[in-house]
Amino acid sequence: MGTVIPIGGEPAAGRLGFGTGGLVGPGYWGPRHDGPAHSVALLRRAVDRGVTLIDTADNYGPDVAEELVARALHPYPAGLVIATKGGVVRTGPDLWHIAGRPEDLRAMCEASLRRLRTDTLDLYQLHRLDPRVPMADQLGALRELQEAGKIRHIGLDSVTADELARAQDITPIASVQNRYNLLDRAAEDVLTLCEQRGTAFLPWFPLGNGALTDDAGPALAAVAARHGATPGQIALAWLLHRSPVLLPTPGTSSPAHLDENLAAAGIALTEGDMARLDALGRPHEA
Repeated sequence: MGTVIPIGGEPAAGRLGFGTGGLVGPGYWGPRHDGPAHSVALLRRAVDRGVTLIDTADNYGPDVAEELVARALHPYPAGLVIATKGGVVRTGPDLWHIAGRPEDLRAMCEASLRRLRTDTLDLYQLHRLDPRVPMADQLGALRELQEAGKIRHIGLDSVTADELARAQDITPIASVQNRYNLLDRAAEDVLTLCEQRGTAFLPWFPLGNGALTDDAGPALAAVAARHGATPGQIALAWLLHRSPVLLPTPGTSSPAHLDENLAAAGIALTEGDMARLDALGRPHEA
């Protein structure tokens, strides 16, 4: 299964990262807690437990998650990858729009640099491709920021296999962040392309937005019982066994749930386990 996966060749990240969506309020709006102490402690606990990738975005809050990451972890320890996203503007709970004009992306990147208190973003992912702006213009803006030393690696979020292939013809793409989990494999063709090209795949909603943290069926429950694990742990372990390029970043606001998620990396699934779990979901058209 391996313990590290390269993002753009370097730096390397552990197979289980930490997503910061759980540190903000419902609809990704405002802080989840009255003060920052709980979130700061949780972020530090994640890194202390060996997490080497923190996945965040400028519109989580908005601004809130990035500011918490900096408050908790800056100055960043060697080997810690901070990944953030831009290209989406949030205007209220569950309200957002895509903003992919080059001038928008440049401004968003600069703002993330300030909030994260760094000169270079390890991984900057375009949160959504803007259908109103040529792909070459959007990626060209990110490439210019990369050449200026403000971005180390470029990633994409929620793309089709065709879009990924076209993007890779324009500039190197280090990572993709699409929805993918045990029961939802609509992005199977994207995963295949990532495997072929050595691109990291960060599956969002790796636990089905909570659906896989409880009993999602007898087969999952049976595998979990055999390993003395929870269904959520087995769902994460399945991702780690499914492909060497998969790098899940489950989020939570609970220290106990954080520990439970990270323990999934130690579960060794058998070929029989994988066969039973593979049968729970089938690739389908997005």
